[in-house]
Amino acid sequence: MNISEALRRRKSIRAFKSTPVPEATLETIFSNALKSPSNCNVQPWQTYVVSGQLKSQLTTQLMEEILSGVAPYPEVDWKIQFTGEKQGRKDASANALYSAMGIIREDKPARKAALLRNWQFFDAPHAIFFTMERELGLAGAVDLGIFAQSLSLGAVEHGISSCFQAALNQFPGPIKRSLSIPDDHIILFGMSLGYEADDAPVNKAKTDRESLTKLVLFKS
Repeated sequence: MNISEALRRRKSIRAFKSTPVPEATLETIFSNALKSPSNCNVQPWQTYVVSGQLKSQLTTQLMEEILSGVAPYPEVDWKIQFTGEKQGRKDASANALYSAMGIIREDKPARKAALLRNWQFFDAPHAIFFTMERELGLAGAVDLGIFAQSLSLGAVEHGISSCFQAALNQFPGPIKRSLSIPDDHIILFGMSLGYEADDAPVNKAKTDRESLTKLVLFKS
């Protein structure tokens, strides 16, 4: 499989089989992703891969905190106010997702249940948290994004699916306690990873991409 094919195949999966990815395969995927470029080669990506009983315990802790009514308290400013075309793309993405699940806009309980699936990692066997030292700021965040993309594409090569999740930075307390993440490190975002549940309606959701001529300007 070449890079172009991996890019075409990659999509966000929100229902996984419970089958764990073999440890040797995980190590191969992460080892390859570590070749990613970073600013001045600082390699700021401290990454935690959570599986098995610890993941189950963390899921329970996160759900207990969220259902208690605690407001999100991310360590990074994630309150992005989209406008114009960006808001339109966001709305179209949400519509594609909820339509695939058969959830109408007015069904608030069903939408809330779908949102909560983020902190259940969509039943994926592996949950990944991307962290960095707080002082690295935007430069570190860019590097982590590059690393995570490399990881996602490398997973596709092995028939493994993933879902990038900004939601996994919203309740850092249980995660940092469970994984002993240092105070001076922040959780930027997370990812669920595993084998796609082929028959799940949610995985049929498709989003569009803008044209090359709209988003890429060639100058000479």
